[in-house]
Amino acid sequence: MRITSINDRALVRLISETHHKPPVLRGLVDSDEEAAVLAEIEGETSARLIAEREGSPALDRRELAFARRSHDLTLYGQSHINAAFTYTRPSGNRFNSGDRGAWYCAWEMLTSAQEVGFHRTRELGYIGRYEDEARYVELLADFIGDFPDMHGADHPALHADPAKGYPEGQRLAAELRGEGHRGLIYPSVRHAGGRCFVAFDPGIIQNVRPGASWKLVWAGAPDFTIEGV
Repeated sequence: MRITSINDRALVRLISETHHKPPVLRGLVDSDEEAAVLAEIEGETSARLIAEREGSPALDRRELAFARRSHDLTLYGQSHINAAFTYTRPSGNRFNSGDRGAWYCAWEMLTSAQEVGFHRTRELGYIGRYEDEARYVELLADFIGDFPDMHGADHPALHADPAKGYPEGQRLAAELRGEGHRGLIYPSVRHAGGRCFVAFDPGIIQNVRPGASWKLVWAGAPDFTIEGV
């Protein structure tokens, strides 16, 4: 597999808008002291907070993003990075297993929208009703380094069927991580011509900041529209 050097800004990750809002617990209390108590209770069940505190079998807590000085605690992006690696589907995704997440993003918003829209469409298909509206917000991040690049490769990890592509991709990602690679460039399976990137290591995700907001709308069919918010 060839190695490609990148030094690119503002790669786009889309997350559900509900995960982007300020902590909902703050609205339940009257003071910062009470909020701290609720946060401590939440920490007993939060996969992200548990991993930040204790790590997990597949994730050393020292890999996660932490504020290193007290005045850095307000820096944007720390919780989003850590959440990407600690909240996972039990069966994993294309290049991560169920016990360790990854940061998926793309060079173009439309590519990210098609990727997240595919998963939402599949969920709607399970109930047989394509009537939905979902809001997403961009998380922009910068990356620099030399990474394996799957463009031009005919690899089973790029199979469109998750049941076939995901196990192959997870095996490939484990091999690449074992060789010391911290990320992977690959062609989008859901958006022809799209270019995607997956970060295996939280430490390579730089300068996370919010971008635009978008709405995906299903109006009775699997095809969805993308609208600015």
